[in-house]
Amino acid sequence: MLLEVCETFTSLLGEASAAGWPAFFIRLSRCNLRCRYCDTTYAYTAGQERSLADLVAEAQASGLTYTLVTGGEPLLQAHCPDLLKALADAGFTVLLETNGSRPVQDLDPRVHRIVDLKCPSSGMAAHNYLDNLSVLTSRDELKCVIQDRRDFDWALQTLSPWQSWRRHPVCFSPVFGVLPPAELAAWILAAKLPLRLNLQIHKYIWPPERRGV
Repeated sequence: MLLEVCETFTSLLGEASAAGWPAFFIRLSRCNLRCRYCDTTYAYTAGQERSLADLVAEAQASGLTYTLVTGGEPLLQAHCPDLLKALADAGFTVLLETNGSRPVQDLDPRVHRIVDLKCPSSGMAAHNYLDNLSVLTSRDELKCVIQDRRDFDWALQTLSPWQSWRRHPVCFSPVFGVLPPAELAAWILAAKLPLRLNLQIHKYIWPPERRGV
């Protein structure tokens, strides 16, 4: 089984509830969306073909507990579910970051699914696979990248029918360098809902344009 890989590296998890934990990262190549604020455009193009067994062996050699599979959009690749299962079989805590345009219900139940909900400012809101909202469990998370007040209000209105914040963590992330975190924090406090402010901590630790972190 071969997968197209943009890069692998070890770093600290930069987002969602596990932020700060050391992890082995597998970034798969290619993406079906073109978000206006995308910070990984280098993953759009073809990568290096790697075998599933080789990727699992490299993850094991890292000596870390957490493994994050991200992209691009990892679920575009037919063998991504096989990779997730193999990593879980190897004893890793497996996290998947997906852009929310692909169904996630048939993945190995041990995988922690971190699903993006694309807000209007991304230009990709029409591509949300909203059925995902009904299958996420307490071990999963939803992430909304917020650029402005319109995004914030749209996200609350979209998530309200599912009461998503009562079923699993919901993380709101300001677009780095555009929306001040303090402004988003004020909106969250005023909403009086169990939402989590989610900063991309790797962009505060290292230069935001650096790869492999």
